[in-house]
Amino acid sequence: MPDTSRPRTREETRRGNERAILAAAEKVFAEAGFGGATMQLIADMAGLPKANLHYYFPTKEALYRRVVQNIFEIWLHAADVFDGADGPVEGIGAYIDAKMEISRRHPAGSKVWASEVMHGAPVIQDYLETTLREWTGGRAAVIQGWIDAGKMAPVDPAHLLYMLWATTQHYADFGHQIETLNGGKALSDRQWKAAKDSVKAIILRGIGAV
Repeated sequence: MPDTSRPRTREETRRGNERAILAAAEKVFAEAGFGGATMQLIADMAGLPKANLHYYFPTKEALYRRVVQNIFEIWLHAADVFDGADGPVEGIGAYIDAKMEISRRHPAGSKVWASEVMHGAPVIQDYLETTLREWTGGRAAVIQGWIDAGKMAPVDPAHLLYMLWATTQHYADFGHQIETLNGGKALSDRQWKAAKDSVKAIILRGIGAV
């Protein structure tokens, strides 16, 4: 637990304010989109004066790019499991687990990314053409190595990645639909585990890895 017996340092205050701003911005951008979001609305949700918001993020676009960068970096970190994996069962299985957990814990961030891309990526197109393209090429090469080693069926690595993204992010982007079909309730811990196990079984069997 944090030590509440001493006043917060300036750095702790800065980090706390930034976390509050980013959490609020993630929700507002997910609900209203880039065009509908305002810095005042984000400041109100964060519980901070608008002037404080501009101190940390001078423009709405700068804040939006930071929100998008955050969810993307979380996704990139999830893919680290590919690097030391012996094969698709370990690598893709762990990747599905990680991506499903991100959808559970960061649904708003996933929705912001999805909305941006569906609108032609007007703000982050440069990100898609650089970081995402490089990341995709690297992971596709790992998958191709598993194919060449006979550890899975010869499928197109890029399309496999697209399927993994679509399936795991569905649980965030279409969370309301899933909750509606679940009797109006969020998935329980048991249901999340069952969902992860089902997705892994379907995909790993489909690519001939198990």
